[in-house]
Parts: sequence; C-alpha cells; structure tokens
Amino acid sequence: MRDVLSDLFTIWRAGDTAGLGTVVATFRSAPRDPGAAMLVAPDGTVTGSVSGGCVEGAVYELASEVVGTGLPVLERYGVSDEDAFAVGLTCGGVLDVFVEPISRDTFPDLEAVVVDIGENRPVAVATVIEDTDNEDTDNPGGARVGRHLVIRPDSASGSLGSARLDQAVTDDGRGLLAAGRSAVLEYGPDGQRRGEGLRVFVSSFAPPPRMLVFGAIDFAAAVARQGAFLGYRVTVCDAREVFATASRFPTADEVVVDWPHRYLAAQAQAGAIDGRTVICVLTHDPKFDVPLLEVALRLPDVGFVGAMGSERTHLDRLTRLREAGLTDEELSRLSSPIGLDLGARTPEETAVSIAAEIIARRWGGGGRPLRDLHGRIHHDQPE
Repeated sequence: MRDVLSDLFTIWRAGDTAGLGTVVATFRSAPRDPGAAMLVAPDGTVTGSVSGGCVEGAVYELASEVVGTGLPVLERYGVSDEDAFAVGLTCGGVLDVFVEPISRDTFPDLEAVVVDIGENRPVAVATVIEDTDNEDTDNPGGARVGRHLVIRPDSASGSLGSARLDQAVTDDGRGLLAAGRSAVLEYGPDGQRRGEGLRVFVSSFAPPPRMLVFGAIDFAAAVARQGAFLGYRVTVCDAREVFATASRFPTADEVVVDWPHRYLAAQAQAGAIDGRTVICVLTHDPKFDVPLLEVALRLPDVGFVGAMGSERTHLDRLTRLREAGLTDEELSRLSSPIGLDLGARTPEETAVSIAAEIIARRWGGGGRPLRDLHGRIHHDQPE
C-alpha cells in the first residue's frame, strides 16, 4: 500500500471513497509480493499495480463494484485451464487479492497510519480478509471482513471484533513488524491460534532498512547508488573529512565524518541497528577495518557484514581479527571478499556484484543463472 498511500490519503481526506486492491498471498510465480496494491479513485484514475498487467482490468472492475456495494471481496486470480490468456496470470502464478472500499467510515485510523509512515515509525495494519465462521446474510464474506487493527510496537488502535482476537493479532503482528514482513495469519473465530476460518492480512510498514557504507571511496559512491536503488536508507561514514562530503555521495541519505568503529558502536547503542541492516566495509585499510569489524561481527543482530579486499587482504584481516579475540563463529559472519563472482572491474560493476550478494543472502538465493534452476524462482525469506 505504500506506493498508493499518498493518493489514497488525498481521497480519504476529501471525504470520498476509493477502491483498494491489495495482494495478500501469492503462490508459484506470481509477479508481485504481498502488500502490492492498486488504487481506483472516484474519478476512475488508477494508481499502483497488483500483477504487472495480468489481472489489473478485473481488479479495476471489482474495485468499482466494491465501492458501490460497500462490501469487501477476497478474490483469487490464476491461470485459466482453458485459456492461459483469460483473466489470470500467464506466468503460471496465483494470487489472492483483497479488494475493499476505503473511506473515513471504513478506516478512521488511516491518517494516523500515514503520519507514522511519513515519520519512519514502524506500524502495521491488520485486516480481516475472510471470516467463514461468522457469516452475515448481508455480507457473504463474513461480518468482520474489512475491519482494521493498527499495530505499533507499544500500542494498538481499532478492533477486529473481539478483545481476544485483537490481542492475538497484535502479538503476532508485532513479530511480523519487527521482521519487516507481511503475511496472512489464520485464527479461530475468537483468535484461537490453532483454529481456522478467520484469516487476517498483516501489512507491515517498517522504516526502510539501513545500509552503512564505510570508506569514502569511488566504490562506496557506486555502492551507495545501488543501495538507494534497492530501497535502503544509506549512510556513508569515513573519518577523513576531506573525502566524506555530501557532494561526493549525492544518493546517500547522510554522510558522516567519524571513526567507523566509534560511529557503529554508537548506532548499536542507540538501537539503530537491526536484523535488516547491511554493513559494507570498503576501506581495506587495517587501521579502519579491524576496529570496525570487531564491533560489527559482535553485534547480536545484523543482516549482513561484508568487507572489500583481495584474498591476501582478507587473510591478513582474519589474522588481525583473531588476534583481537574474535571467535571462529563470529568470523563466519563476515563475507569477504564482498560480492559475487561476476567478473566485475569498474566501481559500478563491483557495486552490482555486492548488491547481488546482499540480495542472495537476504532471500536465500544461490547466485546461479536461472536457466540452471528447476522449480520455483522465488525463495522464501530465510527465518
């Protein structure tokens, strides 16, 4: 929903109703991930996408109907056995799309969600998408379908229908929010975790993950560009003021002049490092690298730690880190030399190889050509 949020809020603030289609679950080779959304404005304008073009027309029609009836609908789209070019996904995938009317009446807490997201505060929206154990003659999908619960790390607002259900979804939603994941959860009619019949989609809006690039060199500028392109909030840090300037790193969100190890330790102390944080050490200078990696590799929760350098530099670095007291388990977290073997030579090519390794590590990819693989292309997120 993030991509359509601005337009959605404009409609909501004007007192109008929009039709919102959200991908809540995917199977096989579906083109969009859960959370992808398409908005249909009162004037028929469309923003966003749920499938990259395969089923947008059908979702558009359904969104228009939903705005008219006021009743949300959960619809499944997949390949047609009779005609692969009928309403469905020619890629062979299947996706569940929840289409709902959004207005001040149906989602009174939307403004608070918009403010949280705009200020980079973590927030999740839980929505009942199916309620087979609580049928309503006026709403075939269930009486609670379309209700929202807004979940924050330390509070919640709204309700899905009962205090027990709200508590169960809040607890589970906070776990998803901490991991930056969106998912469908299934419960019994009153929030029983081993029950079934009630499905809730939790859409997480965690702040962008961080990429910390240490070493204000040409390679760092290229890595910062890749990081920004991938959606990271990029920080470039170097102790040398003459090199660490905003003009040299225009795509970085911030450029910090500080000793790398001191800056990283302060960020960890402030709680600004989490399991999605990526650390790229590009200085390949022992007086910077070793103290920095001592801190980085001892952090209990960080997504990726990689360091640039030749194999000789890597071996020397390992020796120095062992002398500093790091264990083999801690050293095993270090990706060095950083990047996948793409034959890269230029800073830009090297940045692509680094980005490729980060993506592979995040999603469990092997870095092999897709033509050599069989079965699913997309990997499940590693636990």
